[in-house]
Amino acid sequence: MTTTAEAIALVSAARTPADLFGGDSPHRAYRRLARLLHPDLTPGPEAAEAFAKLAGLWAARNRPAGTVITTGRGTYRIADVFRRGASAVLYDSGTGTLLKFPRSHANNDLMRREADALRTIARDGDPTLLPYVPRLVESFRHRSGGVERQVNVISRAPDGFVSLAEIARRRPALDPRDAAWIWRRLLVAIGMAHRAGIVHGAVFGHHVLVHPIDHGLVLVDWCQSVPLGSPLTALVARHRDDYPPEVFAMKPATEATDIRLATRCVAALMGDDVPTPIGRFVRGSLAGPPRDAWRLLAELDELLDDLYGPRKYRPLHL
Repeated sequence: MTTTAEAIALVSAARTPADLFGGDSPHRAYRRLARLLHPDLTPGPEAAEAFAKLAGLWAARNRPAGTVITTGRGTYRIADVFRRGASAVLYDSGTGTLLKFPRSHANNDLMRREADALRTIARDGDPTLLPYVPRLVESFRHRSGGVERQVNVISRAPDGFVSLAEIARRRPALDPRDAAWIWRRLLVAIGMAHRAGIVHGAVFGHHVLVHPIDHGLVLVDWCQSVPLGSPLTALVARHRDDYPPEVFAMKPATEATDIRLATRCVAALMGDDVPTPIGRFVRGSLAGPPRDAWRLLAELDELLDDLYGPRKYRPLHL
């Protein structure tokens, strides 16, 4: 099998994981098919559909569903898949926690990176602001099928939270007053992390969860995070165009890195039809973001007060 067409045909015909990965080298078979079908390398709906099916079958092969894992700190019964990401699969434990398994043992370092970041924030962050990030319950190594994976157990956001990516799908453009509380809380989340010495490094819509009614926010997936002053070494491929140029020059990640990404994230929710002062503020935050999220938050609050007066509660209807 050497062509994309052959890979599409093979995956389309597969009914079980064994149909694709039943040989002596299942990981090699998966990598070969993924290279031929990955959307970043092979555009087109047929390849995209085949890649999605490939990812599902690979996750099913490695899925420890029904497994009970006992560690020194707890017992976890792995239930349904909660969410599939590019580098990891989240499983519901049924106890308010999620078990995060890397898709491949090659991504174990990403799980360790997330665990380190969440531990640091829990230790050094403002205790009153910790609900803005997931809580790390524990991190452990789990061996299954001859492969050892680093697993993170993290708190699950309460029911009712949705991602900004989902909001963008359901609401083409938000009123700036609705986007404002999201922006404010997002600045609080990254500002707390920065004070603890951590850069998130991937502030994108699918990593920002909000509650439309209660106005809560949780910034998830800290797998690309780094200590302040270290370069980002793990990027989200589909958001390559969103990263600032200094990231690709391997310059140190600073508070401004997250602030620029957060600004792009919120600006995309509002679209182009915004009051001139807000548009000017967005452009300034993108062109020359400060290295202090709290300072930007104060400037944003001043702008909002001038435009809209005292803040009033607005439920976000989806």
